[in-house]
Amino acid sequence: MNFRERKERLDYLLEMVEKGQCVSLIQVAEKYNCSTRTVKRMIAELKEYGHQIEYCSCLKKFQKK
Repeated sequence: MNFRERKERLDYLLEMVEKGQCVSLIQVAEKYNCSTRTVKRMIAELKEYGHQIEYCSCLKKFQKK
């Protein structure tokens, strides 16, 4: 995967989180045809860029703080 593809995936993942559509790691992994571990790394990368993302166990989805 090149830089452009990775950036597009990160942007789309962030958009899903912001809209409340990022329900599970499995859902995102299936969308991108990757492992859940890769999705965890992508979320960690978004956090490093300053986005405050957390998993809400009550709502069972990722969301911005």
